[in-house]
Amino acid sequence: MLLRTIKPTRYFSDELLSHYRQQTDPAADAIIEQVAAAGGPAGVRTFLQQRTEGKIPLKEVPECRRFVREEGRLPDWADPKLMASGIRLFQRHRDTITLLLGCLSLPYAYLAADGVQVLALSKRMQNDTRQRLEETGAFVFGITEAEAWQGKYPTAIERILNVRLIHAVVRWFCQHSNRWNPAWGEPVNQEDMAGTNLTFSYIIIQGLRKNGIEPDEKEAEAYLHFWKVVGYLSGVPEDLLPENLREAYVLGQSIARRLFRPSPEGQQLTQALLRALEDTVPEGLKTLPAAQMRFLLGDEYADQLALPAVPLEKRLVRLLPMRIFFRP
Repeated sequence: MLLRTIKPTRYFSDELLSHYRQQTDPAADAIIEQVAAAGGPAGVRTFLQQRTEGKIPLKEVPECRRFVREEGRLPDWADPKLMASGIRLFQRHRDTITLLLGCLSLPYAYLAADGVQVLALSKRMQNDTRQRLEETGAFVFGITEAEAWQGKYPTAIERILNVRLIHAVVRWFCQHSNRWNPAWGEPVNQEDMAGTNLTFSYIIIQGLRKNGIEPDEKEAEAYLHFWKVVGYLSGVPEDLLPENLREAYVLGQSIARRLFRPSPEGQQLTQALLRALEDTVPEGLKTLPAAQMRFLLGDEYADQLALPAVPLEKRLVRLLPMRIFFRP
């Protein structure tokens, strides 16, 4: 119903998306090249460890000061009132969105057969699944607090820029690996980043609806605007940041048509995710994560990820709350 009331202004052509599949993040990449020139692969690994731990603020890292100064500013079009409204929507449905992050957003991302190769090569999602999930949760919960956007240099911006640099490190290692296939596009490219942004924004709105929660049009648009700002700070070009829900739908459909297909890597990552989630629920409900995923994704996408068909009625799945471990 919402989609009928909002007209798109862009349709995100294959030509546009193919172009951005070859684009990375020059500002972040330049820092990693500088680190690599000084310390080689070992230096890059040390930098990654420091960024993962996050104990040293970026503005105290010599190589990052200019990056923070130039990239850590809100865009002129950012609307503080809309952002605050988007944050309130998140906080009001925090528990449901927690469920959606694990059972919808992540497996939805694994459907992109080329983009998922980055995660497969890094092995972290398979070998350290719970830690990786906790890091994702800490990021999302850390930027969806109103206080995180206050002050001269908000902590939310620090978190976003930090993740942006971690992506650049992962990209550097993939580019210097003889296992990376150029047919996949650039590692952590801008088409994949746009898709990732959708999994946290528009896909969450869709998941809320599927769970019987229907945000009104203004709330949903505000939530999309919040993540548009996050996407901008993450280095995603404005060409790939939807203006409204209809554009988000069109972009999502275009990316899905281009990239979604069964892949061994996507299926393996889904199985690793399932095992981690199954460890968080009571013994008698071990099949619940798979049932939730299939309910939220739909059978077509669930089959692409080789999710088991669980004999649990959809109406029952919808009523069962599951608080997984996306807690700061």
